Amino acid sequence: MPGTMNTKIFRSRYNDVLLFIVLIPLINAINYYLTYPTINLSSYTLITLLIDTFTGYASWLMVRMIILYLDRKMPYGEKPLKRIAIQLATTTIAALLVIIIITETINRLFADHPVPISFYTFDLFIFIIWIFVVNGIYIGLYFYSEWSRSEKERKAEKTIRKTGFLVSQGKQNLSLPFEEIACLYIEGEYVIMLSTATKKYFLTQSLDTCETTLPQEWFFRLNRQVIVHRQFVKGFNKSENGKLEVLLQAIPGIESPVIVSRTKAAAFKKWLQPG
Repeated sequence: MPGTMNTKIFRSRYNDVLLFIVLIPLINAINYYLTYPTINLSSYTLITLLIDTFTGYASWLMVRMIILYLDRKMPYGEKPLKRIAIQLATTTIAALLVIIIITETINRLFADHPVPISFYTFDLFIFIIWIFVVNGIYIGLYFYSEWSRSEKERKAEKTIRKTGFLVSQGKQNLSLPFEEIACLYIEGEYVIMLSTATKKYFLTQSLDTCETTLPQEWFFRLNRQVIVHRQFVKGFNKSENGKLEVLLQAIPGIESPVIVSRTKAAAFKKWLQPG
């Protein structure tokens, strides 16, 4: 459906549409200034400018579509330089093809002479520069959005650390400071948070959800059943097949030692003895 198609085309993380709607005519005006020593204001100039602006929008949409596709299929991840190189190459080739096809088509329809050779020797070189500029804008927007997201997460985490973990007690919602949490564990169908005062709180969240909320430098998930605060870990013994036996202080409801699997053993030792 047309409405759905338009939504998919223009919805992205960049908030870039208005920017390029304004920027592309400006780029064309700069191109005219660089290309022609004198510009006569006439209907021919206006029509040419409109055609070039349309060509600019079409090539921009092609660049944008490729970038959004690469964001899904080849995110920056651990190899941002490779992603940038592929993005520059594919967007440049695709945008130039769009520009050439539109230019040649319009020329065949409305002109009685071939496209000037200067279009291929000079104009396309200018277009390549602007395609690189557009790519630079998108790369900047991407890393700015990543920085903004990380800042929001940092502020949210800072707020959480100030307020502690929200628990329910009867009709009250209480904020339990992290230093007053001994552990979280599964008992039957419930997730229980145990305070340092050995008070139990029954949580509505899953243990997985709780794990993402707790500060990682203080809490470690020993296995599928137990998350423990650092202050209640006495040490560990090596066990068979690379497993660990984690020794805990006396915690009601949890038997010590707790077995940590071979796959989590290295992470636990690094957490317990950082550096």
